[in-house]
Amino acid sequence: MGDEFLIAALVYVIACLGLVLFLQKQLSKLRSKVEALTVLVKEGDRQRESFKRELQELRSGTIGVGRRVIELEKRLLQQSERIEETTQQDPQAKLYTRAMKMVALGAGVDELIKECELPKAEAELLIRLHRK
Repeated sequence: MGDEFLIAALVYVIACLGLVLFLQKQLSKLRSKVEALTVLVKEGDRQRESFKRELQELRSGTIGVGRRVIELEKRLLQQSERIEETTQQDPQAKLYTRAMKMVALGAGVDELIKECELPKAEAELLIRLHRK
C-alpha cells in the first residue's frame, strides 16, 4: 500500500506539473495577444491624433477661406456701388446705357436718335457693335 501511495502521489505531481506547463503556455499566448493589442491601441491613438490635427488644420483653412470670401464679397459690392454711382453721375453714360438696352431690345437707328438724342453716326455704330 505504501508503493501504491507513492505511485499515486507521483502521478498526481506529474499531472500537476503538466497542468502548470499548460497554464504557463496559455499565459504566454495571452501576454503575446495583450502586447499585440497594446501596439494596435497605440497605433490607433497616433492615427487619431494625426486625424485630429488634420481636421483642425482643415477647420482653420476653411475659416480663413470663409473670411476671404466675405472680404471679396464686400469689395465686389463696393465696386458695384462705385460703378453705379459713376453711371448715375455721368448723364452721357446714362444715355449710352439706355441706348444699349434699346438696341438689345431691337430698337432701330431712328428710334435711338429720337429717344436718346444721339447723332445718326453714333446710333449706327451702337447697332453695329451690338450685332457683332
